[in-house]
Amino acid sequence: MLLRMAHPAAIRVDLADSTRRHVTRRLMPFLFFLYVVSYIDRINVGFAGLQMTGELGFSNSVFGFGSGIFFIGYVLLGIPGAIIVEKWSARKAMASTMLVWGCVAAATGLIHTKPEFYGMRFVLGVTEAGFFPGMITYLTHWYCPKDRGKAVAMFMAAIPMSQVIAAPISALLLRVHWLGLSGWRWLLILEGAPAVVCGIISWFYLTDWPREAKWLHPEEREWLTGELQREGSRKAAAGRIPWYRALGNLNVLLLCFVYFGGTSGTYGLGLWMPKMLQKVGHLSAVQTSWYTAFPALAAVPLMLICGWHSDRTG
Repeated sequence: MLLRMAHPAAIRVDLADSTRRHVTRRLMPFLFFLYVVSYIDRINVGFAGLQMTGELGFSNSVFGFGSGIFFIGYVLLGIPGAIIVEKWSARKAMASTMLVWGCVAAATGLIHTKPEFYGMRFVLGVTEAGFFPGMITYLTHWYCPKDRGKAVAMFMAAIPMSQVIAAPISALLLRVHWLGLSGWRWLLILEGAPAVVCGIISWFYLTDWPREAKWLHPEEREWLTGELQREGSRKAAAGRIPWYRALGNLNVLLLCFVYFGGTSGTYGLGLWMPKMLQKVGHLSAVQTSWYTAFPALAAVPLMLICGWHSDRTG
């Protein structure tokens, strides 16, 4: 009997597809959840502000400055965070980052004065700074260039999803009054706790590189490692430049400008929409929290479509 052997090219395509699916099933749900936790800890001050500003006597100017001071520390340590992931260990860097920022985020629920508010928001920005650029760097350890658009889109879809998730949770927590503490305090304390738990889990769950991934089949591990090594060889042949010279590259500057515009809108809306809705609609804090979820629901499918389109068209 003649044995019909599959064409080597077809075998290679099947191996590539199975490896992509395996990596995505293993990593993406967890990374997605980590970013949801991270983003909630950045924007939940918007929900907390519905009660916090009145209780502590903060003006809108104080609230705005305290919300924005987060990004001073965030900008300063973003690039070092990505370098640490690349040069040291994504698993250790992400776990350590989450443990520290979770404690800081929860402790923000214990503030009483403007300086304390400013200080905790600044420190939260410092502790979270390396997470997002570190995670984007980490995705390059697992996805080839032609797959990264979809991968980044799946990961960053956590931004609108975090708003969808945070809205009902915040609405419920704003109602509580345990141990003599207001709802906004419990909101910040309890929403900071998942980062600590995720930090501990990440230490054991994440893998730095495909070559270390015992959860991949040997042939999948070999294929993905080979693909990434070939990409590294092409980069080496093209020549590397120091990161500080990359910051002067025109393409990098254009991308920074585009991302600056998008991020300004995203955070501006995320931090202020609860207070705007409450004022315009004369809503309660709980009602306001629910309404903020609706715009984010539209963003999730559109982000995934854009990532798919990017990979298809280059």
